[in-house]
Amino acid sequence: MVIKGKVHKFSDDINTDDIIAAKYLVSTDAQELGKHCMETINPNFSQSVSLGDIIVAGRNFGCGSSREHAPVAIKGCGISAVIAKSFAAIFFRNAINIGLPFLESLDVDKINDGDTIEIDLASGIIKNITQDKNYKTQAFPEFLQQIVQSGGLINWVKKCIR
Repeated sequence: MVIKGKVHKFSDDINTDDIIAAKYLVSTDAQELGKHCMETINPNFSQSVSLGDIIVAGRNFGCGSSREHAPVAIKGCGISAVIAKSFAAIFFRNAINIGLPFLESLDVDKINDGDTIEIDLASGIIKNITQDKNYKTQAFPEFLQQIVQSGGLINWVKKCIR
């Protein structure tokens, strides 16, 4: 599975309140949550995202509460993947549950806001098309790719039991 998009760069310690403010947790609709994704950091973030874009961030992305709304908002605004130096443990589970791929890479400092990158989940190769450079990270396991392609864990389970 290959993902290509424009980079939206963030720093360390982006927490779930930064991703989606608590006042919007009255909704579970992905598109509605997506309209407010990252607005406490960048009020125009969701309007700047094109379908398929990618978030690149520093350490401890997704820290804070265990709310599933955070990855839902990210996916709902059109982001197709997140690359960070590290993730909060609870963010891993929630991202997979809703079908949002994530990769850890210490090379994120070499990627700039606005760059176009391509991620090959199967090989773990991140191609920075803008800079004509490649970075290697851990390949995304096949079964997790299947969950992402199915649109999340529940859809994947439904496919498996048919």
